[in-house]
Amino acid sequence: MSGTFVGMPAFPRAAREAVGNTTLRGNLRHATHTIRDKRARAVAELDDWAALREAGKQIKDHTLRHLDRYLVQVEEAVTAAGGTVHWAADADEANEIVARLVQETGESEVVKVKSMATQEIALNEALQARGIHAYETDLAELIVQLGKDRPSHILVPAIHRNRGEIRDIFRSEMGEWGRPAPEELTDTPAELAEAARLHLREKFLRAKVGISGANFVVAETGTLVVVESEGNGRMCLTLPETLISVVGIEKIVPRWQDLEVFLQTLPRSSTAERMNPYTSMWTGTTDEDGPRTFHLVLLDNGRTDTLADEVGRQALRCIRCSACLNVCPVYERAGGHAYGSVYPGPIGAILSPQLRGTGSEIDASLPYASSLCGACYEVCPVAIDIPEVLVHLRERVVQGGPAVRGGNRVVLKPARGHAAERAAMRAAQWAFTHPGALRTGQRLASRTRRLHPRTLPGPGRAWSGTRDLPAVPAEPFRDWWQRTRGGKGGAK
Repeated sequence: MSGTFVGMPAFPRAAREAVGNTTLRGNLRHATHTIRDKRARAVAELDDWAALREAGKQIKDHTLRHLDRYLVQVEEAVTAAGGTVHWAADADEANEIVARLVQETGESEVVKVKSMATQEIALNEALQARGIHAYETDLAELIVQLGKDRPSHILVPAIHRNRGEIRDIFRSEMGEWGRPAPEELTDTPAELAEAARLHLREKFLRAKVGISGANFVVAETGTLVVVESEGNGRMCLTLPETLISVVGIEKIVPRWQDLEVFLQTLPRSSTAERMNPYTSMWTGTTDEDGPRTFHLVLLDNGRTDTLADEVGRQALRCIRCSACLNVCPVYERAGGHAYGSVYPGPIGAILSPQLRGTGSEIDASLPYASSLCGACYEVCPVAIDIPEVLVHLRERVVQGGPAVRGGNRVVLKPARGHAAERAAMRAAQWAFTHPGALRTGQRLASRTRRLHPRTLPGPGRAWSGTRDLPAVPAEPFRDWWQRTRGGKGGAK
């Protein structure tokens, strides 16, 4: 397993294979349609949903504009409350910090709250290399871990599995990780959940170190917030003696009051609930309750580079609700693994190429993993214009140009394989700036339309292989306009 799915093929090849898996497509279609229908009903209950959405956008944008100030405020508040703050520029530095902190406790096991940030940096693999076993406690993450699998959804990492597959994984793998599954285990949800509960209970009671992420960090108090639906997070956050939280720097909100907005929009957009069953908040440490030692690892790992992009930075508003995945026709058919990242779907198509850059084949392909239908923007609770960023990143892939990588301003080279596209765009630019040539070309195309092929030759096959070529009209628009309106003084 790898947090960044290193070695995955580019999206088109991975998606082509996934689309041919009828079981996968059936699982995805059932799950995504169910979740999005429930979400629509939950959102419709709020008359002020549009205002909440705009408020969330404004809070996030304000925070990103002043992130330097709020990061310092977080460090001061967490330190004053008895915690210790660590700064990690990239995945390697974050993994080194966490592994060292665990080793200093003398423990070789940790329990984990579901965390996208720790998946992003492949923390489990880094700990395993140090002889430290990390146990996932979220039910879906447990399924993924036991199945030696990869997450395929932000909210429901095992969405690509059905109940029969989960039962088989529990039966064959649980015994290798701890308490085995009951021999007579069936695929009913209640029995699967009970098997997971019994399996995890001994780990909760034994673990001395917990690792989490956070949905939000309140700058004014240094409070961290985790929302979840199962209670496993509450166990990991309160029972261990040492708690280590790895949090992306974009998760900060300025004030406690700002949580009012997100604790309404996040549950409705993710689980379609009015509020989360478990909302855990902690500020530093206390002698009376909870962990005695708390460490906060603030993770950059490409976020500052993303912040430098005026168009792309809106991806950092994301609150990881997964609403965009559940309405995306591309995700529904291709699944999450095809994106080659722990961030699948529309948000992954714009976030991963910014965090990791567009230098690899898979990251250069992700901005094209979309039909640009705009459904993702319509449901986003913080109004991220994903289609706008997709087009922006496509331009970067094809044309190259200035960007920020590793905190330095660089000039990116165009990605390989787009020479024909660049040539076509230059030709179109020339034609549109020379009206006479455009008019001649349009007339020639109309008069020879019966001879046009059904597919494009050469590099154009990549485009026409999955699309019908548009039919050329019998008469160019310019000629039609001149013939029908030219002598009438124009249209009214």
